[in-house]
Amino acid sequence: MKKSIKSFAIVAAIAAMSLSMTACSPEVGSEEWCNQLKEKPKGDWTANEATDFAKHCIIK
Repeated sequence: MKKSIKSFAIVAAIAAMSLSMTACSPEVGSEEWCNQLKEKPKGDWTANEATDFAKHCIIK
């Protein structure tokens, strides 16, 4: 029983850390997100970022 409580606590801690890390990212398509991507080297962009940038930041 103690083992399952410890396992649950570890999983809960990992989930909380994951949620806290994603909460800091601006929403895709927001002005903050567009500005953040403009500062990022274009060679580091993913295909999805490039598509979203064109869709939300260039063609509005």
